Amino acid sequence: MQMNTPPRSTIRLTRRGRIALIATGAVVAGTAVAVPLLSTVPRQEPEKPTTLVIPEGWRASRIYAAVDKALALPVGTTKKALPTAGLKLPNDAEGNPEGYLFPATYPLEKATPRTLLTAMADTANKKFNGAPIAAGAQRNAMNVYQAVTIASLVQAEAATKADMGKVARVVFNRLAHGMPLQMDSTLNYALNRSTLKTTLADTRIQSPYNSYQRMGLPPTPIGSPGDDAVRAAISPTPGDWLYFVTVKPGDTRFTSSYAEHQRNVAEFNRNQQRLATPKAR
Repeated sequence: MQMNTPPRSTIRLTRRGRIALIATGAVVAGTAVAVPLLSTVPRQEPEKPTTLVIPEGWRASRIYAAVDKALALPVGTTKKALPTAGLKLPNDAEGNPEGYLFPATYPLEKATPRTLLTAMADTANKKFNGAPIAAGAQRNAMNVYQAVTIASLVQAEAATKADMGKVARVVFNRLAHGMPLQMDSTLNYALNRSTLKTTLADTRIQSPYNSYQRMGLPPTPIGSPGDDAVRAAISPTPGDWLYFVTVKPGDTRFTSSYAEHQRNVAEFNRNQQRLATPKAR
């Protein structure tokens, strides 16, 4: 979260030789002609993947594209299959599977877009509706869908696994204080991008995912959270933090002081500026 806005052949082997034509008892006059001898190698089809890996934090749109690619289908095929897939989703999701396409490894043998989406959603339901998550959500006065939404924010915002519980605590603290979340990850979701550079204009976009202007949680999760993020969402680290910023890789600073946060943000901006300045040669 940033509180201010400045900031993976077929080789055709050709053998060439020369053939000297010699008649019995006589030398054939003239120059030997180079005759290309072509050896064709049978065309080999590229190996098809046997599994599909969905990483933590991927958005539904990226998962649809990955399924299309893995199954060698035209772009958009998986998304079009969604209405007829019959996924089991919470009522709050209103048919949107965002957050409920669980990150894991799925076999591709005999797979179709529908079977893959179903497997992802079934895995998510098994994970999220189990007693620990359901009880944890209730303990924090929220339903499971809200817990998954918070977990998706944690997955997107936390720089490390160790920071996840603290990020979750910031979310809870800001909600408790009646403060907007002001998280760039929600803007990136609305704008279908990923970047650290958020502008003032970005914070003014009209979107239910604009957590700078709208209070409370976004209407849906913003990606597929993994186990660690979900655990953080139901058991946030104790603390009074209201702000955080990753000043540099490995250095995320949490604070309850706005003045201190502003100093941390200024340092973040200086680091970004140094990275953007071409080095003299």
